[in-house]
Amino acid sequence: MEHSGWERYYPRPQLRRDSFFPLNQGWTLNGRPIRTPWPPQAPLSGYGKEVGDVLRYETAFTLPEDFIPRGYRALLHFGAVDQVAEVWVNGHSAARHEGGYLPFSADVTQLLCAGENRLEVKAVDTLSHSYPYGKQHKRPHGMWYTPVSGIWQPVWLEAVPAKGAVASVRLTPDLTGVTVEVDAGGAEYSLAVPLEGGKLLTAAGKTGPLRLEVPEPCLWTPENPYLYSMTIATSTDRVESYFALRTVSTREIGGHTRLCLNGEPVFLHGVLDQGYFEDGLFLPHAPEEYERDILRMKELGYNTLRKHVKVEPEAFYYACDRLGMLVVQDMVNSGEYRYIRDTVIPTFLSRKRNDLGAGGGEPRKAFFERHCLDAIAHLANHPCIVGWTIFNEGWGQYDSDRIYRLLKASDPTRFLMSASGWFAQRESDVQSEHVYFNSRVLEGTQPGKFLFLSECGGFSRRVEGHVALGRKNYGYGEQARSEAELTARIRTLYDEMVLPSIPRGLCGCIYTQLSDVEGETNGLYTYDRQVCKVERPAMRAVAVQIRHALGNASENS
Repeated sequence: MEHSGWERYYPRPQLRRDSFFPLNQGWTLNGRPIRTPWPPQAPLSGYGKEVGDVLRYETAFTLPEDFIPRGYRALLHFGAVDQVAEVWVNGHSAARHEGGYLPFSADVTQLLCAGENRLEVKAVDTLSHSYPYGKQHKRPHGMWYTPVSGIWQPVWLEAVPAKGAVASVRLTPDLTGVTVEVDAGGAEYSLAVPLEGGKLLTAAGKTGPLRLEVPEPCLWTPENPYLYSMTIATSTDRVESYFALRTVSTREIGGHTRLCLNGEPVFLHGVLDQGYFEDGLFLPHAPEEYERDILRMKELGYNTLRKHVKVEPEAFYYACDRLGMLVVQDMVNSGEYRYIRDTVIPTFLSRKRNDLGAGGGEPRKAFFERHCLDAIAHLANHPCIVGWTIFNEGWGQYDSDRIYRLLKASDPTRFLMSASGWFAQRESDVQSEHVYFNSRVLEGTQPGKFLFLSECGGFSRRVEGHVALGRKNYGYGEQARSEAELTARIRTLYDEMVLPSIPRGLCGCIYTQLSDVEGETNGLYTYDRQVCKVERPAMRAVAVQIRHALGNASENS
């Protein structure tokens, strides 16, 4: 596979500068060559050796002479390093970071030298459950996948002004404009938004939020994902960004709480997206593969991806923004999972459990909450994201009512699903159901909460020549033997459960899942994305039926 896909890609599309020096080549890991940004467990990394708990990376680089002008600083950025990272530049400590899913950076201006510079990273990954770890497992099986370690997102340098640099931007859109909050270190800044017809919308500020009213606003929807470009400038700095105009809300319609996009009822017709790839594991061979996955799902009629217990590089969310794919973003689970307690009992016996005081030690809880807040701050500007999930199926769940209030205060503009599947407490915007067996008609019964079938399906179909070698099949129900048989089972699920539940308040359904993952053979596509396992016209017909059912439910209420 080509190396240049990630090498040329700018990792931060909503805060883009001309200054960009990628550091994805020339690395060694524990003395052996490795291709980054892929994790060493991935075939694309070329590492091919057993990966221990301690990973020592090294590379060297030489910056162009004019890369850091006088009066500028050099920032070193890491997209993600799993789990605990320490960084040295020319033998001097530069940064330490905990948690394997979010970016971090360091000012390394004083550590750089003329000529060749040496960059070292020590990553320690014991797959500690005190940190968010998602679906990673040291013994992959069933719904647990190959773990990743160390560097798994791009590394890069940029030069920024020592004074007046734009450090961050927070965008809060509605149907007529956007509120912009810029951290430029107290410097005055200006905004410029090109409009159709050659017009330019401008504003200027220094501290506090700045409001931009957009004339003749064009609203963002999956059918028309319109993005406004925006330039943010100070006397010393200039960055490119973008925003969209859209709202996420609920309305009471016909005795049921309905989820609305831009004030109109919307149905989250989606699939579970684990974000695993056969060749790169946590990272595809090129960022364009995110676009291909989105278009594959749109071709089948879907408008939503539930990003399952994983935070992606911004390339994924940028593609969703541009192509019009709604995203329900899960927080990354930490803590212990117990099969009987967290799956068997709630699936077949009782879905009630008090979560006060549960969930393990205080350091684990404190880190999880900080990670949730940091994830929201990192991703909040992406219009594609319409909701957040805190806990999934009881895994690591504790004090969910309190955490709901904490996260809702951080982002009141989206819905918040406290517990996806079961063990719901009092506070949530969602009445969530997971139904993998015995399809049934669902009813929205909780005032103020919209009904969401946030997982279902998972029917298995193994396609020979496109499955992970040496892994036992994992999926639900008897193996479908053909494209037509798998499609028929999925259509039956929608006919018997989803469609008749829409008049009763159902606002969304997430089918498991986008693609096979290692031993899981329950995807709409194979793990290598080479084979679509269902009949495309039949799946598109389901999407049409859903739109009609939602329209009828809204009109007849």
